[in-house]
Amino acid sequence: MVIVAFDQVQLLDVTGPTEVFTTATATTGGAAYDVRIVSPDGADVRTSSGVRIGVDIGPDALPRRIDTVLVPGRSDWRAAVHDTELVAFTAQLARRARRVASVCAGAFLLAEAGLLDGRRAATHWRLAADLATAYPAVTVAHDPIYVRDGPVVTSAGVSAGIDLALALVEEDHGADTARDVARELVVFMARPGGQSQFSARLTPATGQHPAVRAAMDAAGADPRVASDLTVLAEVAGVSPRHLTRLFRADTGMTPGQYIESVRLEAARALLEGGGDPVEHIAQAAGFGSSESMRRAFQQTLGVAPTEYRARFRTTHTTNPTVTPA
Repeated sequence: MVIVAFDQVQLLDVTGPTEVFTTATATTGGAAYDVRIVSPDGADVRTSSGVRIGVDIGPDALPRRIDTVLVPGRSDWRAAVHDTELVAFTAQLARRARRVASVCAGAFLLAEAGLLDGRRAATHWRLAADLATAYPAVTVAHDPIYVRDGPVVTSAGVSAGIDLALALVEEDHGADTARDVARELVVFMARPGGQSQFSARLTPATGQHPAVRAAMDAAGADPRVASDLTVLAEVAGVSPRHLTRLFRADTGMTPGQYIESVRLEAARALLEGGGDPVEHIAQAAGFGSSESMRRAFQQTLGVAPTEYRARFRTTHTTNPTVTPA
Protein backbone atom coordinates (compact mmCIF):
# COMPACT_ATOMS: atom_id res chain seq x y z
CA MET A 1 0.00 0.00 0.00
CA VAL A 2 1.65 3.21 -1.22
CA ILE A 3 0.31 6.65 -0.26
CA VAL A 4 1.72 9.55 -2.24
CA ALA A 5 2.76 12.65 -0.28
CA PHE A 6 3.85 16.06 -1.53
CA ASP A 7 4.13 19.60 -0.23
CA GLN A 8 0.80 21.25 0.66
CA VAL A 9 -1.07 17.95 0.57
CA GLN A 10 -4.22 17.84 2.70
CA LEU A 11 -3.23 16.25 6.01
CA LEU A 12 -6.42 14.22 6.55
CA ASP A 13 -6.30 12.93 2.96
CA VAL A 14 -3.15 11.10 4.04
CA THR A 15 -3.75 10.29 7.69
CA GLY A 16 -7.43 9.24 7.42
CA PRO A 17 -6.86 6.30 5.06
CA THR A 18 -3.58 5.46 6.80
CA GLU A 19 -5.45 5.09 10.10
CA VAL A 20 -8.02 2.79 8.50
CA PHE A 21 -5.42 0.47 6.97
CA THR A 22 -3.18 0.35 10.05
CA THR A 23 -6.21 -0.24 12.29
CA ALA A 24 -7.30 -3.11 10.04
CA THR A 25 -3.87 -4.67 10.46
CA ALA A 26 -3.68 -4.09 14.20
CA THR A 27 -7.17 -5.14 15.27
CA THR A 28 -8.19 -7.89 12.87
CA GLY A 29 -6.76 -11.28 12.07
CA GLY A 30 -6.94 -11.26 8.30
CA ALA A 31 -5.64 -7.86 7.20
CA ALA A 32 -1.93 -7.20 6.79
CA TYR A 33 -1.43 -3.83 5.11
CA ASP A 34 2.12 -2.59 4.71
CA VAL A 35 1.49 1.13 4.38
CA ARG A 36 4.33 3.20 2.92
CA ILE A 37 4.23 6.97 2.50
CA VAL A 38 6.31 8.04 -0.49
CA SER A 39 7.17 11.40 -2.04
CA PRO A 40 8.57 11.99 -5.55
CA ASP A 41 12.01 12.94 -4.23
CA GLY A 42 11.98 10.85 -1.06
CA ALA A 43 11.96 13.93 1.19
CA ASP A 44 9.56 14.71 4.03
CA VAL A 45 6.68 17.05 3.15
CA ARG A 46 4.82 19.91 4.79
CA THR A 47 1.04 19.57 4.62
CA SER A 48 -1.50 22.34 4.02
CA SER A 49 -2.04 22.60 7.79
CA GLY A 50 1.67 23.10 8.40
CA VAL A 51 2.21 19.65 9.95
CA ARG A 52 5.19 17.81 8.53
CA ILE A 53 4.82 14.20 7.40
CA GLY A 54 7.77 11.85 7.46
CA VAL A 55 8.26 9.84 4.28
CA ASP A 56 9.08 6.15 4.71
CA ILE A 57 11.07 5.53 1.54
CA GLY A 58 12.00 7.13 -1.74
CA PRO A 59 10.68 5.99 -5.11
CA ASP A 60 13.79 3.93 -5.88
CA ALA A 61 13.17 1.68 -2.87
CA LEU A 62 9.64 0.70 -3.88
CA PRO A 63 8.96 -2.85 -5.05
CA ARG A 64 8.45 -3.53 -8.74
CA ARG A 65 4.77 -4.39 -8.21
CA ILE A 66 2.48 -2.40 -5.91
CA ASP A 67 -0.93 -3.55 -4.72
CA THR A 68 -2.60 -0.17 -4.19
CA VAL A 69 -1.57 3.42 -4.86
CA LEU A 70 -3.56 6.11 -3.05
CA VAL A 71 -3.21 9.72 -4.24
CA PRO A 72 -4.38 12.51 -1.91
CA GLY A 73 -5.01 16.08 -3.00
CA ARG A 74 -4.23 19.68 -2.20
CA SER A 75 -6.58 22.65 -2.08
CA ASP A 76 -4.84 24.36 -5.00
CA TRP A 77 -5.37 21.59 -7.52
CA ARG A 78 -3.99 23.73 -10.34
CA ALA A 79 -0.61 23.93 -8.63
CA ALA A 80 -0.69 20.15 -8.17
CA VAL A 81 -1.37 19.33 -11.83
CA HIS A 82 1.28 21.84 -12.96
CA ASP A 83 3.87 19.92 -10.95
CA THR A 84 5.12 17.77 -13.83
CA GLU A 85 7.35 15.68 -11.57
CA LEU A 86 4.43 14.82 -9.31
CA VAL A 87 2.14 13.96 -12.24
CA ALA A 88 4.79 11.75 -13.85
CA PHE A 89 5.44 10.05 -10.48
CA THR A 90 1.72 9.37 -10.08
CA ALA A 91 1.49 7.88 -13.57
CA GLN A 92 4.58 5.74 -12.99
CA LEU A 93 3.23 4.31 -9.73
CA ALA A 94 -0.17 3.65 -11.31
CA ARG A 95 1.40 1.53 -14.04
CA ARG A 96 2.90 -0.72 -11.36
CA ALA A 97 -0.27 -1.00 -9.25
CA ARG A 98 -3.17 -3.43 -9.13
CA ARG A 99 -5.52 -0.59 -8.29
CA VAL A 100 -5.37 3.18 -7.90
CA ALA A 101 -7.38 5.40 -5.56
CA SER A 102 -7.64 9.13 -4.90
CA VAL A 103 -9.01 11.31 -2.14
CA CYS A 104 -10.63 14.69 -2.75
CA ALA A 105 -8.58 16.80 -5.20
CA GLY A 106 -6.28 13.84 -5.79
CA ALA A 107 -8.67 13.06 -8.66
CA PHE A 108 -7.13 15.98 -10.57
CA LEU A 109 -3.71 14.32 -10.44
CA LEU A 110 -5.20 11.07 -11.71
CA ALA A 111 -7.00 12.98 -14.47
CA GLU A 112 -3.87 14.89 -15.46
CA ALA A 113 -2.01 11.59 -15.68
CA GLY A 114 -4.72 10.28 -18.04
CA LEU A 115 -5.90 7.64 -15.57
CA LEU A 116 -9.52 8.82 -15.50
CA ASP A 117 -10.12 9.14 -19.24
CA GLY A 118 -13.39 7.41 -20.08
CA ARG A 119 -14.13 6.69 -16.42
CA ARG A 120 -16.57 7.94 -13.79
CA ALA A 121 -14.95 9.78 -10.91
CA ALA A 122 -15.77 11.69 -7.74
CA THR A 123 -14.13 14.60 -5.99
CA HIS A 124 -15.05 17.23 -3.40
CA TRP A 125 -18.47 18.74 -4.20
CA ARG A 126 -16.92 22.21 -4.49
CA LEU A 127 -14.44 20.97 -7.12
CA ALA A 128 -16.73 18.74 -9.20
CA ALA A 129 -17.51 21.41 -11.80
CA ASP A 130 -13.80 22.26 -12.11
CA LEU A 131 -12.92 18.61 -12.70
CA ALA A 132 -15.61 18.24 -15.36
CA THR A 133 -14.50 21.43 -17.14
CA ALA A 134 -10.76 20.80 -16.99
CA TYR A 135 -11.02 17.14 -18.01
CA PRO A 136 -14.00 16.57 -20.33
CA ALA A 137 -12.96 12.94 -20.90
CA VAL A 138 -13.90 12.24 -17.27
CA THR A 139 -17.53 11.61 -16.27
CA VAL A 140 -17.82 13.42 -12.95
CA ALA A 141 -20.30 12.03 -10.42
CA HIS A 142 -21.34 14.95 -8.22
CA ASP A 143 -23.05 13.20 -5.31
CA PRO A 144 -21.37 9.87 -4.38
CA ILE A 145 -18.96 9.71 -1.45
CA TYR A 146 -16.77 7.48 -3.61
CA VAL A 147 -16.92 5.95 -7.09
CA ARG A 148 -15.35 2.69 -8.28
CA ASP A 149 -14.72 2.31 -12.01
CA GLY A 150 -12.66 -0.75 -12.81
CA PRO A 151 -9.33 -0.64 -10.94
CA VAL A 152 -9.71 3.06 -10.13
CA VAL A 153 -11.54 4.36 -7.04
CA THR A 154 -12.04 8.07 -6.37
CA SER A 155 -13.61 9.73 -3.36
CA ALA A 156 -15.17 13.01 -2.29
CA GLY A 157 -13.52 15.51 0.00
CA VAL A 158 -11.14 15.07 2.92
CA SER A 159 -12.88 12.79 5.47
CA ALA A 160 -14.38 10.78 2.60
CA GLY A 161 -10.94 9.18 2.32
CA ILE A 162 -11.94 7.19 5.41
CA ASP A 163 -15.07 5.95 3.63
CA LEU A 164 -12.98 5.00 0.60
CA ALA A 165 -10.41 3.16 2.72
CA LEU A 166 -13.14 1.20 4.51
CA ALA A 167 -14.55 0.20 1.13
CA LEU A 168 -11.12 -1.07 0.05
CA VAL A 169 -10.75 -3.02 3.30
CA GLU A 170 -14.17 -4.58 2.69
CA GLU A 171 -13.17 -5.42 -0.87
CA ASP A 172 -9.98 -7.09 0.36
CA HIS A 173 -11.12 -8.80 3.56
CA GLY A 174 -14.91 -8.73 3.71
CA ALA A 175 -17.60 -6.73 5.46
CA ASP A 176 -16.91 -8.12 8.93
CA THR A 177 -13.34 -6.84 8.91
CA ALA A 178 -14.36 -3.43 7.60
CA ARG A 179 -17.13 -3.26 10.20
CA ASP A 180 -14.66 -4.01 12.98
CA VAL A 181 -12.43 -1.17 11.78
CA ALA A 182 -15.37 1.23 11.56
CA ARG A 183 -16.39 0.38 15.12
CA GLU A 184 -12.85 0.84 16.36
CA LEU A 185 -12.60 4.26 14.73
CA VAL A 186 -16.18 5.24 15.71
CA VAL A 187 -17.20 6.06 12.13
CA PHE A 188 -20.00 4.98 9.82
CA MET A 189 -19.47 1.71 7.98
CA ALA A 190 -21.41 3.36 5.14
CA ARG A 191 -22.11 7.06 5.50
CA PRO A 192 -25.84 7.84 5.10
CA GLY A 193 -26.62 9.91 2.02
CA GLY A 194 -24.31 11.44 -0.56
CA GLN A 195 -22.14 14.53 -0.41
CA SER A 196 -24.84 16.86 -1.76
CA GLN A 197 -26.08 17.21 1.82
CA PHE A 198 -22.77 18.93 2.67
CA SER A 199 -22.74 21.46 -0.20
CA ALA A 200 -22.97 25.11 0.75
CA ARG A 201 -25.72 26.06 -1.71
CA LEU A 202 -27.96 24.23 -4.13
CA THR A 203 -29.34 27.19 -6.07
CA PRO A 204 -27.54 28.36 -9.23
CA ALA A 205 -26.16 31.82 -9.87
CA THR A 206 -28.50 34.64 -10.86
CA GLY A 207 -29.70 34.42 -14.46
CA GLN A 208 -28.54 36.81 -17.13
CA HIS A 209 -31.84 37.53 -18.87
CA PRO A 210 -33.94 40.22 -17.10
CA ALA A 211 -37.07 38.07 -17.16
CA VAL A 212 -35.23 35.14 -15.61
CA ARG A 213 -33.70 37.37 -12.94
CA ALA A 214 -37.12 38.80 -12.09
CA ALA A 215 -38.61 35.32 -11.74
CA MET A 216 -35.67 34.16 -9.61
CA ASP A 217 -35.99 37.18 -7.34
CA ALA A 218 -39.68 36.49 -6.84
CA ALA A 219 -39.09 32.83 -6.07
CA GLY A 220 -36.26 33.66 -3.67
CA ALA A 221 -38.27 36.32 -1.84
CA ASP A 222 -41.07 33.88 -1.06
CA PRO A 223 -40.86 30.27 -2.32
CA ARG A 224 -44.58 29.86 -1.58
CA VAL A 225 -45.66 32.28 -4.33
CA ALA A 226 -43.84 30.27 -6.96
CA SER A 227 -46.17 27.28 -6.86
CA ASP A 228 -47.84 28.42 -10.07
CA LEU A 229 -45.65 29.03 -13.14
CA THR A 230 -48.23 31.59 -14.29
CA VAL A 231 -47.47 33.77 -11.28
CA LEU A 232 -43.74 33.81 -12.04
CA ALA A 233 -44.41 34.50 -15.71
CA GLU A 234 -46.57 37.50 -14.79
CA VAL A 235 -43.80 38.85 -12.56
CA ALA A 236 -41.29 38.34 -15.39
CA GLY A 237 -43.60 39.95 -17.97
CA VAL A 238 -43.53 36.99 -20.37
CA SER A 239 -45.68 33.96 -21.10
CA PRO A 240 -45.16 30.75 -19.08
CA ARG A 241 -43.93 28.95 -22.20
CA HIS A 242 -41.43 31.70 -23.03
CA LEU A 243 -40.21 31.82 -19.43
CA THR A 244 -39.54 28.09 -19.55
CA ARG A 245 -37.48 28.51 -22.73
CA LEU A 246 -35.54 31.42 -21.22
CA PHE A 247 -34.84 29.44 -18.03
CA ARG A 248 -33.51 26.48 -19.96
CA ALA A 249 -31.25 28.65 -22.10
CA ASP A 250 -30.00 30.74 -19.15
CA THR A 251 -29.60 28.13 -16.39
CA GLY A 252 -30.02 24.67 -17.92
CA MET A 253 -32.99 24.17 -15.59
CA THR A 254 -36.74 24.44 -15.89
CA PRO A 255 -38.52 26.97 -13.67
CA GLY A 256 -39.90 24.05 -11.67
CA GLN A 257 -36.42 22.66 -11.01
CA TYR A 258 -35.18 26.08 -9.94
CA ILE A 259 -38.16 26.59 -7.63
CA GLU A 260 -37.51 23.25 -5.95
CA SER A 261 -33.85 24.17 -5.41
CA VAL A 262 -34.95 27.45 -3.79
CA ARG A 263 -37.37 25.59 -1.55
CA LEU A 264 -34.70 23.09 -0.57
CA GLU A 265 -32.33 25.92 0.30
CA ALA A 266 -35.01 27.63 2.38
CA ALA A 267 -35.90 24.39 4.15
CA ARG A 268 -32.24 23.65 4.90
CA ALA A 269 -31.82 27.06 6.52
CA LEU A 270 -34.98 26.63 8.60
CA LEU A 271 -34.01 23.13 9.71
CA GLU A 272 -30.54 24.29 10.71
CA GLY A 273 -31.73 27.40 12.51
CA GLY A 274 -34.70 26.38 14.66
CA GLY A 275 -36.87 23.73 16.18
CA ASP A 276 -40.14 24.35 14.34
CA PRO A 277 -42.10 21.23 13.42
CA VAL A 278 -41.20 19.75 10.05
CA GLU A 279 -44.75 20.35 8.77
CA HIS A 280 -44.46 24.09 9.52
CA ILE A 281 -41.08 24.26 7.80
CA ALA A 282 -42.49 22.51 4.75
CA GLN A 283 -45.24 25.12 4.53
CA ALA A 284 -42.86 28.04 5.05
CA ALA A 285 -40.46 26.74 2.40
CA GLY A 286 -43.26 26.35 -0.12
CA PHE A 287 -43.47 22.55 -0.29
CA GLY A 288 -47.06 22.41 0.87
CA SER A 289 -46.63 19.23 2.90
CA SER A 290 -43.94 17.46 4.89
CA GLU A 291 -44.24 14.45 2.58
CA SER A 292 -43.41 16.57 -0.49
CA MET A 293 -40.42 18.02 1.34
CA ARG A 294 -39.28 14.58 2.44
CA ARG A 295 -39.36 13.30 -1.17
CA ALA A 296 -37.35 16.31 -2.37
CA PHE A 297 -34.76 15.85 0.38
CA GLN A 298 -34.41 12.13 -0.29
CA GLN A 299 -34.12 12.62 -4.04
CA THR A 300 -31.61 15.47 -3.91
CA LEU A 301 -29.69 15.04 -0.65
CA GLY A 302 -30.20 11.37 0.11
CA VAL A 303 -31.47 12.02 3.65
CA ALA A 304 -34.81 12.83 5.25
CA PRO A 305 -35.44 16.35 6.65
CA THR A 306 -35.37 15.09 10.25
CA GLU A 307 -32.03 13.36 9.63
CA TYR A 308 -30.66 16.49 8.01
CA ARG A 309 -31.64 18.62 11.01
CA ALA A 310 -30.08 16.12 13.43
CA ARG A 311 -26.77 16.27 11.56
CA PHE A 312 -26.44 19.95 10.82
CA ARG A 313 -28.32 21.94 13.42
CA THR A 314 -25.87 21.59 16.32
CA THR A 315 -22.78 19.72 17.50
CA HIS A 316 -24.50 18.94 20.83
CA THR A 317 -25.59 15.36 21.37
CA THR A 318 -29.16 14.63 22.32
CA ASN A 319 -28.04 13.12 25.62
CA PRO A 320 -24.75 14.78 26.60
CA THR A 321 -22.63 13.52 29.45
CA VAL A 322 -21.92 16.29 31.94
CA THR A 323 -18.85 15.96 34.11
CA PRO A 324 -19.29 17.68 37.50
CA ALA A 325 -16.85 20.49 38.22
